[in-house]
Formats: sequence, structure tokens, C-alpha cells
Amino acid sequence: MAKKSVFISFDYDNDEFLRTALVGQSKNEDSPFDIIDRSVKEHLTGDWQEKVRGRISRADIVAVICGEKTHTAQGVGVELQIAKNLNKPYFLLRGYPNKNCTKPTSASTSDKVYDWTWENLKILIHGGR
Repeated sequence: MAKKSVFISFDYDNDEFLRTALVGQSKNEDSPFDIIDRSVKEHLTGDWQEKVRGRISRADIVAVICGEKTHTAQGVGVELQIAKNLNKPYFLLRGYPNKNCTKPTSASTSDKVYDWTWENLKILIHGGR
């Protein structure tokens, strides 16, 4: 089965470690996905959103890593809205098992935040939600 290409959206100021962890998992021998791009740390001006739109459009799926301050990360909210506008499948991943992880502002109330386990991740990558 071909690997899925994933765009990672995350709070660059607070959760870069989580992005690094997900990239590491993508390198596992039995990984069903490759990371093709990630959030950018730029001001929300100019063609920033067009650059991200291009990156997201090339991905098969968008993984949104949720941390404690994700609801305040404007860029994550914009990236998720772009994914929705492009009709890209996405899922929200709980970055920390023992912390209150928040959804981005553009998440739907019905969007579930999934526990980050290797088995869950493989299921989510293949559309199980």
C-alpha cells in the first residue's frame, strides 16, 4: 500500500517538539505515511496563506497536533480552514496525554481529538475516524 503524504499543522511557538516526534514516527519501517510539509513560522500577512495552500494541496491528509495553547495559535486555525476549504481529510491529534490539549479555532465542534498512539495514528492516516 502506498504511503500517504501528510502536512503537519502545529503551534510553532509551543509545540515544535511534537512535530519532531511525528516526523520521527514517519521514519519507522512500518510507517504508512511520509511528512511532506509543515506549519511555517511567518507573520500572517502577504502571500503566507497562498504558500500554505499550495503545501496543503499537495498533501493527502492534514494532521493537526493539538497542544495546550493551540486555540491561540492563529496560524494553525488558518491552516485547518485552508484544509477544510480544499476538502482535505484531516484529524486532530492530542499532543500530550496528561494535559488539556485545545482545538484550533477553526475546528468544528464535532471534531474529535484523538489520542496519539502508534496504532491510532496508523488508523487515522488510512481514514479511520
